[in-house]
Amino acid sequence: MANRLTDLAKNLRKRSTDTEHLLWKHLRASRFDGLKFKRQQPIGNYIVDFVCFEKRVIIELDGGHHSEKEQMQKDLERDLFFEKQGYKVLRIWDNEVFRNTRGVLEVIWDQCLNHPPPAPSHQGRGEHKV
Repeated sequence: MANRLTDLAKNLRKRSTDTEHLLWKHLRASRFDGLKFKRQQPIGNYIVDFVCFEKRVIIELDGGHHSEKEQMQKDLERDLFFEKQGYKVLRIWDNEVFRNTRGVLEVIWDQCLNHPPPAPSHQGRGEHKV
């Protein structure tokens, strides 16, 4: 399964949408205040559009089909999976990226600042619980 997802992710990177291309122009190569984002990245059994592992923020760009009831249910299931893994999921409409790129980037930045990764566990490191 992992190899299939990796191959699919590589293919998706080669065929990025105009929206993904525009947002990637701002996020790639640590241009976004030094934060490293990856695109079309497998996580679990899913492939996310963009992820910052350091801040545990996932960005999903949604087209019109994401407003359909069946797709909304699938998106909810995905989001719950990621949230259980400690990620914050941002769902952004494709047209919003084109109409308000600066505003979208501000929302992403705000979420990256306000969603720190979980504190490291001290379990198993010799510390005792009190």
